[in-house]
Amino acid sequence: MSSTLRVTEIFLSLQGEGTYIGVPCVFIRLTGCPLRCSYCDTVYAFQGGEEMSLEAVLEKVDRLAARFRLGGRERFPLVEVTGGEPLIQPASFPLLTRLCDAGYTVLLETSGAVDARGVDRRVHRIIDVKCPSSGESHRMVWEDREDLDKTQDELKFVIQTEEDYQWAKDLVLRERLMDRCSVLFSWAEPPRVGTEKLKLGPPPERRISRHWLAERILADGLPVRFQIQLHRILWPDRERGV
Repeated sequence: MSSTLRVTEIFLSLQGEGTYIGVPCVFIRLTGCPLRCSYCDTVYAFQGGEEMSLEAVLEKVDRLAARFRLGGRERFPLVEVTGGEPLIQPASFPLLTRLCDAGYTVLLETSGAVDARGVDRRVHRIIDVKCPSSGESHRMVWEDREDLDKTQDELKFVIQTEEDYQWAKDLVLRERLMDRCSVLFSWAEPPRVGTEKLKLGPPPERRISRHWLAERILADGLPVRFQIQLHRILWPDRERGV
């Protein structure tokens, strides 16, 4: 197995999504993705990047995390491995294990199109479930749903249209996904750049607002977590490093 990774960026920020939202986090963004979801906000990670050894990645994470080693919290903050799609790189699996061995709380953001069942079970897996408007629903690896850990895994639905919402709602209730793990309904901001590289998304008049999504969750009594991307609010003009 390869001991190197192609890395787009490694940076310290606040966790912008999910159940750890607002917590300081070191992000390791790996390069490459087989999908072209219509709402993708990391088009820049599709290609390029820098080849790095596992040791070099771990060393940079340790440097960024060093300022938080106060009051006995030796391995704070969080570390998230994301992409692109990190699991297309074989060395991402030992990287996740090495981070866990080092004592970090480790998150994995994965597209749902690559089997994540081989990931170290100490890792908190955040699995995207591709709604119809993504253009990539047919790429989902549905077997992952049978291997969810209620205490730490998350399923994230990125929702752009009323049809997406109804599709996601039906799936959550039919499969009782809320009994298996945390379920997130994430409002999708329209992609900013590089849309010519993505699947065709819905026209502006079909896009729902964040308020529509929040109010519909409440009206339907749906047991999910509504979310928007915190980093897009805090740093609206920055694409990388947030």
